Amino acid sequence: MRSDQVNDFPDPALAPEETDLIAISAYDSTGFPLEINPQIVWPKLTKFGSNWDPETLVAAYRAGLFPMPYEIDGNESAIGWWSPHSRAIFYPDQINVSTSMKAAMKKFKITVDQDFEAVIRACGNPQRESGWINEDVISAFIALHKLGIAHSIEVWDRGGQLAGGLYGIELGGIFAGESMFHVTSNASKAALVHLGELLNDGSGRIIDTQWMTSHLESMGAKAIKRTEYCEILPNLLEKPPAISSFRRL
Repeated sequence: MRSDQVNDFPDPALAPEETDLIAISAYDSTGFPLEINPQIVWPKLTKFGSNWDPETLVAAYRAGLFPMPYEIDGNESAIGWWSPHSRAIFYPDQINVSTSMKAAMKKFKITVDQDFEAVIRACGNPQRESGWINEDVISAFIALHKLGIAHSIEVWDRGGQLAGGLYGIELGGIFAGESMFHVTSNASKAALVHLGELLNDGSGRIIDTQWMTSHLESMGAKAIKRTEYCEILPNLLEKPPAISSFRRL
């Protein structure tokens, strides 16, 4: 991890409501400095956020930001740091599990951190519509997984094949879900339900799913304002992690 660069991530709570993109890396992937029109106030440029190092990623999530590759002239050569004005979250005890979903889950075997790389690569399948997970993302989160910060939920079919899953990072009482996938119907939902069960210990944890979708809303996701998210963040970060503790049992 780096320790020589000052953290210059802007406070997302100060960004205007219409802004979801909070900062852009001050340098592209080749080290070339980037510039923003001086008339543009947001997003800001961040020198600290110009890499995919574990220290940088952890600092970003602790500030309420998350990264995605950012295109410049058609190339994913920079890093965008996002914090949506409307943030989608789950309370673990409020995930909607239908009767049919309960029946579907009996068809799967669900594991934790058994094949993180397979899950993130399936999530990053370039054939997926609106895919954004590139090799920089994959390498960065594999490094976080090796540090015990990033985790995966794997859903296996009866033939032992990976049917779906999700991955994200856990910091204190927040699980920041990054992406999910399925090749078998209901497999990604099963991964989310299982994650909720792991985190449902009555301590007030949340699952952060970033942007709201109709699919997430149907499963019980709630939308909160970015300012509220930033307000609850410090107390959540003080909680001990749940999945890391689960792995030690």
